[in-house]
Amino acid sequence: MAARVVLHVGTMKSGTTFLQNVVQDNRDVLREQGVSFVGRKWRQQIKAAQDAIEHGGDGQPPIAPDGPWARIVREMHEWDGTALFSVEFFGARKQSKIEQVVSSLGDAPLTVVITARDLARQIPSMWQESVQNGGRATWEDYLRAVSQERRDDPVGQGFWRQQGVASWARRWSAAVGAQNVVVVTAPPKGAPSTLLWERYAGVVGVDPASCTLEVRANPSLGLASTLVLRRLNEALAEDPLSRRDYHERVKRVLAKKGMAHHRGEEPALGLDEPWVYARSEKEIADLRRVGCRVVGDLAELTSYPVAGVGPGDVSAEQQLEAAVRGLAVAVRDLTGTAKAKRPRRK
Repeated sequence: MAARVVLHVGTMKSGTTFLQNVVQDNRDVLREQGVSFVGRKWRQQIKAAQDAIEHGGDGQPPIAPDGPWARIVREMHEWDGTALFSVEFFGARKQSKIEQVVSSLGDAPLTVVITARDLARQIPSMWQESVQNGGRATWEDYLRAVSQERRDDPVGQGFWRQQGVASWARRWSAAVGAQNVVVVTAPPKGAPSTLLWERYAGVVGVDPASCTLEVRANPSLGLASTLVLRRLNEALAEDPLSRRDYHERVKRVLAKKGMAHHRGEEPALGLDEPWVYARSEKEIADLRRVGCRVVGDLAELTSYPVAGVGPGDVSAEQQLEAAVRGLAVAVRDLTGTAKAKRPRRK
């Protein structure tokens, strides 16, 4: 049986991809220090999480004893050190599903890790991420939905389901005890680029200096590219692509391989809204009441103005340039002549 299991459950856009790529690329180094990033590849963790989410609950088919989740759990128990599992869409589950997952892990000591970033940076990032996944909401409509938090609005509810850190901490604490839930705060802009990893490594039990941090980045889009992609999503809505085709052709090729490489040449999306600052303070107060462990400082979840412009400040010419750059990469990919390389984060 594992001496300890660490579940890193999110949140999205809080440095999760960076951390996952670091532990993936340094898998052998971690194992030398008694930490196994379970699964031969990270994709196996994704399949295991999907299996656990879709099976075993009330009204759901049972979890297959030879299915992805069961195999990952067996691998955890066969390791005599720390077993590490990191999938960000695990965190937003309902209480019954959380308790099912915890129960399936057996008696090994369990630590649940939640990485969190301030709302002023998360809201623009989540809108841009939603557009990369087919979303059609304008920035103004998205911002309004997030601020109103209406239960009948799927846009706003989708954001808070993925970014309600205090509610996540409450649910996981109810299942494993607040003493076993760790919130790792993302450092503010301008902090050393290694600081998030150092905090995370300390929780996992790894010497942060032993690992290389030159890993694949998860590039986001500039504002001009986001506006182009949102309009494309509107055009595609009349005859939608399958989820797989959208991911492969639009998100992976057009957005990630094409548009994202030119982010530095485009205007950035800004945010300066008083309600965001007030809502951030409420989230911090709610987290303090939960009483879970914090690595970093909850004060780092305080929101401040994010420099940038609004969609109305992006010219048609800038959007056209973004569209052409993305199309050039997409055409090369379709013809098998693509040369674009994914950026690496150092």
